[in-house]
Amino acid sequence: MTTLGTTPWILGLTGGIGSGKSAAAQRLVELGVHLVDADQAARWVVEPGRPALASIVERFGVGVLQADGHLDRAALRQLIFADPVQRQWLEALLHPLIGQEIFSYLAKAQSPYAVYVSPLLIESGQYRKTQRVLVIDTPRELQVQRTLQRDGTSPEQVQAILAAQLSREARLQHADDVVVNDRDLAWLHAQIDRLHHFYLTLRGGQP
Repeated sequence: MTTLGTTPWILGLTGGIGSGKSAAAQRLVELGVHLVDADQAARWVVEPGRPALASIVERFGVGVLQADGHLDRAALRQLIFADPVQRQWLEALLHPLIGQEIFSYLAKAQSPYAVYVSPLLIESGQYRKTQRVLVIDTPRELQVQRTLQRDGTSPEQVQAILAAQLSREARLQHADDVVVNDRDLAWLHAQIDRLHHFYLTLRGGQP
């Protein structure tokens, strides 16, 4: 538990596709760390009754809603995929709201530090709002192998995703801590446990 009046510091957690970022995040949750995932936050801001969803319907029409009133992501994706102007409008609406949602949620953490998980932590510039960055790093061949096993996509698709993501080198330049996840899950858990005990000794994310 945090002591009264202290705000938890924020650890940014990132890694490329197939790096094991989600497994590392899950382990931190098991250790009692307050965690928010960028994808989760993106879903929260467009839930029924939220202003963002009303704005989206006003612009694109009720065709972007499912029968139960939730956002039909596939329908919206088709509309914005073909039109960069619409995509920019949507990003300008949602990104600030997602950021607010994430950081207000993290500030309520009951653990000494909180974790923000995002595949685009570096690219989005949101790493600047964190006090420390942990990168889960994996050799490229292993990223491809794991993603193929997990998603059943084609090797070409995986290579295209990797090409669109930040290079390993660029991601590592922003890292305060790195776990090279090239072994099994038990080994990854041991590395995360070790870092967790270290993080508990830090004030504001710095030794």
